[in-house]
Amino acid sequence: MNNNIVKISKLSHRYGTSWAIRDINFEISEHGVLGLLGSNGAGKSTTMNIMCGVLNQTEGTVEIGGFTMQENPISAKKLIGFLPQNAPLYMDLTVSEYLTQCAYLRLIDKKNVSAAVDKAMAKCGVSHFKNRLISNLSGGYKQRVGIAQAIIHEPKLVVLDEPTNGLDPNQIFEVRKLIKEVGEEKSVIFSSHILSEIQATCSQIKMIENGHMVFSDTMDAFNNYIEPDSLVMSLLNPPALQLIEQLEGVKSVEVINDTKFRVRFSEGQDISERLILTGAEQGWRMREITLEKSSLDQIFAQLSNKKSS
Repeated sequence: MNNNIVKISKLSHRYGTSWAIRDINFEISEHGVLGLLGSNGAGKSTTMNIMCGVLNQTEGTVEIGGFTMQENPISAKKLIGFLPQNAPLYMDLTVSEYLTQCAYLRLIDKKNVSAAVDKAMAKCGVSHFKNRLISNLSGGYKQRVGIAQAIIHEPKLVVLDEPTNGLDPNQIFEVRKLIKEVGEEKSVIFSSHILSEIQATCSQIKMIENGHMVFSDTMDAFNNYIEPDSLVMSLLNPPALQLIEQLEGVKSVEVINDTKFRVRFSEGQDISERLILTGAEQGWRMREITLEKSSLDQIFAQLSNKKSS
């Protein structure tokens, strides 16, 4: 039995003569949090806007809960809650007034509106601010209200576009926690250009770069897939750089300061042990050696190269 709530097939969209996304394919199961990772301009928002019926695609199909967005847009949209990058908040309304308006827009039966508003506020932790103007809320609480409007009608799919953008670290932590809680009951997809955001929140990851899907798997598979290609070591008695560069597997050596060096090495090389043994033999007085995680740009480059090879 297929328990996927979303099925996207051969999705492409063009602005003028330029393709924003090309041949995007993926499915989303009924529960859990999926991260859509990509650098700015990679095609994340375009993909999400098409998923939510805000934008008509140039090619391909979007199916939500068995309904295609082109043939049955109303039925499909009823299953979706959407928080775009710029939250659609009315600043001159109170939290309760705003969510009540959202409930009516979502065609919730009049007799159930009050209960739906109370439930959404409680879920998102904004009940104590129900009578406060939205304009007087902090950035984190505005995002919570934005998520509340996205879940007020009990959708099967919740789509959040850059939901932690512009928040401080404490606010980010709270919004992450809320997203995980929502994901226990519903399908959640949220986008970010920050790898740590996706890693901290998601069990599944999909990566878009230059409009193409370059990775689609579990977070565990992603962490195993990307191998570090540099390390930093601290030496109290460093040798000439040429001696380090001559070691098998070393591609280059960069001086960070008088005692700290970055060593870039070939993929798959067990260079750490080689450096430790050589350093001990030659008296480098090594104090620290640490593998470095790839930067997001390096990760996209690696994935794009592997995809095309």
